[in-house]
Amino acid sequence: MAAKEDLYAKVTPRRQRQSRPSIIKHGSTLDVLLSMGFPRTRALKALVSTGGKNVQAACDWLFSHVDDPFLDDPLPREYVLYLRPSGPLLQQLSYFWQQSRLSCGKNKAHNIFPHITLCQFFMCADGKVEALCDALQATVAKWKARIPMPLPLELYTSSTFIGLFVEEQVAEVLKGFAADFASEAAAKADVHVEPHKKQLHITLAYHFHASHLPVLEKLAKNVDVSSGCDWMAVLFSRDIRFANHETLQVMYPYVPQNDDELELVLGDFIFTSPVEQSSASEGWVFGTSLGTGQSGLLPENYVNQADESDTWVVHGYYSLLQCVNSAYLSNSSQCKNESSMQVLRPATQSSLSKMRLFVCRHGERMDVVFGKHWITQCFDSKGRYIRSNLNMPSSLPARSGGHRDYDKDCPITVFGSTQARLVGEALLESQTAIDFVYCSPSLRCVQTAQHILQGLQQEGNTKIRIEPGLFEWTKWVSGTSLPIWILPAELATANLSVDTTYRPHIPISKLGVSESYDTYISRSFQVTREILAECKSLGNTVLIVAHASSLEACTRQIQGLTPQNSKDFVQVVRKIPYLGFCACEEIGETGLWQLVDPPILPLTHGPNHSFSWREMLMHD
Repeated sequence: MAAKEDLYAKVTPRRQRQSRPSIIKHGSTLDVLLSMGFPRTRALKALVSTGGKNVQAACDWLFSHVDDPFLDDPLPREYVLYLRPSGPLLQQLSYFWQQSRLSCGKNKAHNIFPHITLCQFFMCADGKVEALCDALQATVAKWKARIPMPLPLELYTSSTFIGLFVEEQVAEVLKGFAADFASEAAAKADVHVEPHKKQLHITLAYHFHASHLPVLEKLAKNVDVSSGCDWMAVLFSRDIRFANHETLQVMYPYVPQNDDELELVLGDFIFTSPVEQSSASEGWVFGTSLGTGQSGLLPENYVNQADESDTWVVHGYYSLLQCVNSAYLSNSSQCKNESSMQVLRPATQSSLSKMRLFVCRHGERMDVVFGKHWITQCFDSKGRYIRSNLNMPSSLPARSGGHRDYDKDCPITVFGSTQARLVGEALLESQTAIDFVYCSPSLRCVQTAQHILQGLQQEGNTKIRIEPGLFEWTKWVSGTSLPIWILPAELATANLSVDTTYRPHIPISKLGVSESYDTYISRSFQVTREILAECKSLGNTVLIVAHASSLEACTRQIQGLTPQNSKDFVQVVRKIPYLGFCACEEIGETGLWQLVDPPILPLTHGPNHSFSWREMLMHD
């Protein structure tokens, strides 16, 4: 393989190349793409670039990169193996990240999430990535019982660096794990992996101003390194062409006015480099789109700085947690539920190996409580929102189409937010961590998911994936058009924890008005299966926040049962209250699921009529 310097030199002049497309995870997925007529190199590149998610994601990538000048370039991606914390320790580290940014601004450590580096970046051909993932899985299986948990960490500070270092003896064990992965990778995928030789650590801050040291040091000392934690061995990849570029995120869409300008799509990422800015005038930058691979000039004030790791792709994600027996859990101070921050999974082997699916209805909705005309009551002639009841939210997200779009896409009430937080707090109390959250695009569902995560103390750590395929039966939508939903990037701008990089399994364009019952049931079953397949081996627990109908539609067929007729279905749906909650558990490796008792108690609530003191208490 060519030297790394030669590869970088090869991709520096980005503007003269001709275009074409590419994909990974693989086997049958690759066969499907090949049968659709895509060239093998393109199919493999698309699979690699989407983490081997599914055929739909790969096809979407290929179609969006049809004019990418590097589409047929054989240049491989770069890979790296990290240990990532989760649970309470991650929450503490994320809080440090947040507070240090607020107090001292962004420093170099913030470009990547909290992690321990196990090897240097290395390259792997697209066709060998599946074998590389197999190498990691085999290594984790061999070493899982040999890595002491929890990892002992010690704070170190200097005038230019702050970090948490792994105790030397345990660090040697981790280095042995990394060396074994390097051997497996060489044998299975024919790649050279260089294990990290320096002291293993989590970097908290570096490249910061000297005056910021006291504040950063104080914040670092507040991190409780004994907090419970499940360490994950995660294999990431990045596009080698942009390894030394600044990463920006599009905040506003832009339609090109000239041939040399780049179209901007809300939520997309843009890569820029100082060496490419010679053609850019003041207020403009030259960059390349992650979403399309195309390059051009763009207005500087339409993008914001983002983290480098926001654009990375996950290829393998394996837990190293060894708190699997009750004796260890009862005797280890690190694994006791001594703090409200603790979010440890139950100490049973089944809970660590079986996947669980939770499906939850959204919270109380505004138009049901205050009637269909609540919009005219709450918005003035200039479109400004003013609440008229304490159960109305104090503010609402701005909508690009105006406040009339709330007519078909209403928010939840204050009490709806409280209901959702109660559910999150109950999950926290039951020591249930949520690994993935998928959500209908309806605002009431997104807000409900957000407040559940707040109650769970996972807000900001777990991103909400907006999945249009989870929307309710479109026959129930009034009028001749679907709701105009708030885009994920706009939701993120409104401080909702939304994953703006997520590519839906069923895009909005695939939803039809007044679909048949069979189409809705089929859609719900398809998207549920694809979500579960996507999360397989990456985490134990998936939460879907959607509609009353979703509790039946998303769980019945994965149990191997045939759908009910539409009349019986409607009768079941009518009885499901706000925040109705159900749980399913995977049955071994059969591919089937069964309904089980949820880890939380049910939430019962009753109606509360409007009260007017004038009408009730003022008498002649």
